[in-house]
Amino acid sequence: MTTPQPQPIDLPRTPPLVLRDRTFDASRPAVMAIINRTRDSFFVGNRHADLDSAKRALDDAVDAGADIVDVGGVRAGQQGEHVSAAEEVERVAPFLEHARGAYPDLVLSLDTWRSEVAREGGRHGIDLVNDTWSGHDPELVGVAAQIGAGVVCSHTGGLPPRTDPVRVTYGPDELDVVRDVLRTLAAGAREALEAGIPAERILVDPTLDFGKTTAHSLVLLRHTADLAQLGFPILQALSRKDFVGESLGLEADDRLEGTLAATAVAAWLGATVFRAHDVRATRRVVDMVATIRGDRPPVRAVRGV
Repeated sequence: MTTPQPQPIDLPRTPPLVLRDRTFDASRPAVMAIINRTRDSFFVGNRHADLDSAKRALDDAVDAGADIVDVGGVRAGQQGEHVSAAEEVERVAPFLEHARGAYPDLVLSLDTWRSEVAREGGRHGIDLVNDTWSGHDPELVGVAAQIGAGVVCSHTGGLPPRTDPVRVTYGPDELDVVRDVLRTLAAGAREALEAGIPAERILVDPTLDFGKTTAHSLVLLRHTADLAQLGFPILQALSRKDFVGESLGLEADDRLEGTLAATAVAAWLGATVFRAHDVRATRRVVDMVATIRGDRPPVRAVRGV
């Protein structure tokens, strides 16, 4: 019997994301901290309707190693309170003004599907528009280009904002959802390029849970590497989501370990940006995976030397 020979590991890599003169890639994955200026977010631990609470959360996120801070003013699900565009601006604008003054070099992201809210965000120096509702507002990508921001291209299965999925199907083959996501994200990225947003400011996000069953989300997580074919950095927003909770039978408060397991898998398969409630734990996981992959050197390597 011949001795097997080791083979090189062929791991997926995507082009870097460049925002505010900072570069994020496989060697420097980005942790995107979530700050919700809401009273009704699904995770009670991230409700910061009070501005002072949001400011403290910002300081904590930066101290824990956040590269990007993503602020939102509206709960994603339909069970939350109605929030007009004007109210959304009132929630996010003071926070953005404070954050830009307190941390001039921090990458700021605005989670909104409304172009008028994004335009106001541009007045406060946002670097990224996180459009989690897949271009529902056709003017949003143009506004992102006008204010010099990047954009997150998402997939919701055609559902409008704040719609919870019910009896969602993509076809008889479990990979049909992967095909649909690839088509939608390719189209979104193409539209962003045509609007004038540079490729290095475009992220693709399969948007797990949105317009998807738990089975869909798990298939998409397993196929994270397929997204690398699109040629853009991959964002995975996994934190404490229902697919984690349903997989383990846990409520949002108890989903940290499941989230971190999903994060490690996504990082190994080529995702480089991670939207997270738990910044410090996520920072350590993605840095460790980057080191295991060989993309990031250990902080020190003295054992046995």
